[in-house]
Amino acid sequence: EIYNVSSGARFATYVIEEPSQSGAITLNGAAARLVQKGDHVIIAAYAQMDEAGAKRFQPRVVLVDEQNRPKS
Repeated sequence: EIYNVSSGARFATYVIEEPSQSGAITLNGAAARLVQKGDHVIIAAYAQMDEAGAKRFQPRVVLVDEQNRPKS
């Protein structure tokens, strides 16, 4: 799920992995019309797992800087 904080747009899309440390976040196809360069977005990812896996799971929140690099 993508939540565009700048415009209020909300939509679901797919992921294509970019090279490690590239800082690239790219939208393709119809989704590309819903976000402009420089918009602030929230990217939410979900997973399915059994109960045992859910008990062990530790969710992560990653905040990034202006170059989309994780903040310390």
